[in-house]
Amino acid sequence: MSNAPDSPPAPPTGSYAPTDRTVPGRMREWASYDRNLVHSILDEAFVCHLGFVRDGRPVVLPTLYARVGESLYLHGSAHSRPVRLAGDGPGGAGLDVCVTVTHLDGLILGRSAFRHSVNYRSVVAHGTAHRVTDARERGRALEAIVEHVVPGRSADTRPPSAQELAEVAVLRLDLREVSAKTRVGGPNDEPGDEGLPHWSGRIPIHRTYGAPVPAADLTPGVALPAYLSRLTHSRAADDTETDTARSDEVS
Repeated sequence: MSNAPDSPPAPPTGSYAPTDRTVPGRMREWASYDRNLVHSILDEAFVCHLGFVRDGRPVVLPTLYARVGESLYLHGSAHSRPVRLAGDGPGGAGLDVCVTVTHLDGLILGRSAFRHSVNYRSVVAHGTAHRVTDARERGRALEAIVEHVVPGRSADTRPPSAQELAEVAVLRLDLREVSAKTRVGGPNDEPGDEGLPHWSGRIPIHRTYGAPVPAADLTPGVALPAYLSRLTHSRAADDTETDTARSDEVS
């Protein structure tokens, strides 16, 4: 009989495998490795925070991104620190990173100061990011980032010039060590605090769009594209439906 340790159990279908870096130190019951939940949180946000170490010191930078399948494409300047540290292409050393995305969904006001909190959805991804040097992959990644922010926009713009492309870089992080964490519901007041004369409850937070403001030098006769009208209306409707669904949940 082999003395080798037992292999770890295979992760459930549709889930990421938990690791030492993706299991939270507290509130583990709020954590999830469900692939669909992770993707939905990533796909709803525009900005991620990219963490890495430079000269022995931590650095965290906000940047635009897009998810394509099981990869995150991170937008950056060709001269930025993370791009330089990552090296060139899959053969380069790459850069150890931690990428986070967070949605703030509500303020939670308990009767005691200790029971104040927030409702949120977050994703944390660990791994090694590599600079994308293949021209076709980089082109698809840049288009995906534009489409992620405003669906339909990439077909309604001038393609980037060679000089513009030279100024832009893309990092790719494959989704392997990933976890989601969420809080929903209202306050968790202490049993003895129910009768205190302090308001307790939940204040929902929504992301909304204002009316599009045309550029001062917009060419006369250029109408507001239909995809922008759809964007502003659909996001407002999605926020209302999401809050209604969460109002009956208890954390």
